[in-house]
Amino acid sequence: MRHILAGLVLSTALVARAWDGQPTHIYGVNLGSWLVLEPWMLPQEWLDMGGQSCADDCWTCIATESSFAQAYPDTVDTTFAQHWDTWFTQDNVNTLKAAGINTVRVPLGYWIVEALVDRSHESYPRGGLKYLRRGLGWLKDAGIQAILDHHALPGVQTPAQMFTGNCTSDVQFYTPYNYHRALVWTAVMTALSHLDPDFGSVFAIEAINEPIMNATQTPNYGTFQRNFVQVIRAVELTLGIFVPSSSLSLSVPLSASNNFTAALSATSSATIFPVEVRAALLEAVPILLEIGVASGLQTIFEASPFKRSRTSLVANFMDVNWQSDNPSNPADVAIGPQAYDNHLYYSFGGVAAADPMSYLISICNLSRIQADAAVGDSPLWFGEWGLSTEFNATDEFLYKWADAQKLAYSKGAGWIYWNFKTEISPLTNGSALARQWSYLEGLKLGFLTQDPAAFHDPNVCAPYMNSATNSTSS
Repeated sequence: MRHILAGLVLSTALVARAWDGQPTHIYGVNLGSWLVLEPWMLPQEWLDMGGQSCADDCWTCIATESSFAQAYPDTVDTTFAQHWDTWFTQDNVNTLKAAGINTVRVPLGYWIVEALVDRSHESYPRGGLKYLRRGLGWLKDAGIQAILDHHALPGVQTPAQMFTGNCTSDVQFYTPYNYHRALVWTAVMTALSHLDPDFGSVFAIEAINEPIMNATQTPNYGTFQRNFVQVIRAVELTLGIFVPSSSLSLSVPLSASNNFTAALSATSSATIFPVEVRAALLEAVPILLEIGVASGLQTIFEASPFKRSRTSLVANFMDVNWQSDNPSNPADVAIGPQAYDNHLYYSFGGVAAADPMSYLISICNLSRIQADAAVGDSPLWFGEWGLSTEFNATDEFLYKWADAQKLAYSKGAGWIYWNFKTEISPLTNGSALARQWSYLEGLKLGFLTQDPAAFHDPNVCAPYMNSATNSTSS
């Protein structure tokens, strides 16, 4: 039976409102350094594991998951299993729920889908999917929704960063081969999100974390954005999931109507989808079958009812302003629910002058939400932010700094703090690192309110509104 596309009708109202069934505002934290480990957040544990510290030049020593796996090929999996088992726990989930957190963003490397790793020249720890499934199950039971964030892309999307899993200047993500692997990853994660009960907390998948900002260095990134959305929707249509605000339709061959992987194979031949999308769907099939065997999901993958109760996933992108020099706008590729992500750190410079007054003037006059809405990048949430500064911040300032940022970001879809926790050890000067980077420590110290929707001073921005500033934060 032929697949039929009955047209694509996008609702312009969709990007101007939140998606159905989700909280009015996101109050969230990142689960950073769990399944993509960044040693700066847990320096003592990293050394205890066998890693090294190489200051600013993270490519010169064992400072990433890739270099660790190369250095310890025989023990890397067991070493990381211990880390995955202890860094994020049921107790953490209980604490976050009690603190009113309703969302977590889960940074993931492409290697969580182990079949995508080219072992001839790529090395990463194996076994992380088991811990992801367990953690998502905890979150589902707690009523906390999850964003699956493709944080570390095949080929590396940004140079010289620990968060890519492989600190290197040889950026190769923006190639057909690695775009393809990222699309296969997307197909696998979409299928798991709808079919694996442990993934029941997942409501969004983020295409890429922090790509290179200069669009002239990211060839065909706009095409990848289009294909990312279509991969998600192709999997959902195969499952019979309604995609709102579109008239996409797809018929599944009768012979495959009770076998998801067979149906996905059939969808991969549908000429209504681009060649890149169809190739990714086809390659995802044997990977899902392998995961099914390893995770006890064979019955779900091979005998699934096709009318699902799950709603369509939110396709999530870094917003258009994350790139410069004539970038592609992700709003232009929307099919069904879509949302946008922006990250804002003052501590790395370039946003406001390095003093308390300039910081508060800048954040209180932030116009990113309005600017994004003007080009269709709405709803917008701030997927990474924190209390870190370029100067020695007093406790008095941090109370204001937390309130002012929460106030600014809550004018959009909400906020997701980086990070849920950091290590407290002599190598972090006790709680000095956690004081400004750990949500749980910020709660303990009182900078962050126990009710995430509350403020110490809801009028914190009143003295700083429309003040003259040399800030570039808008």
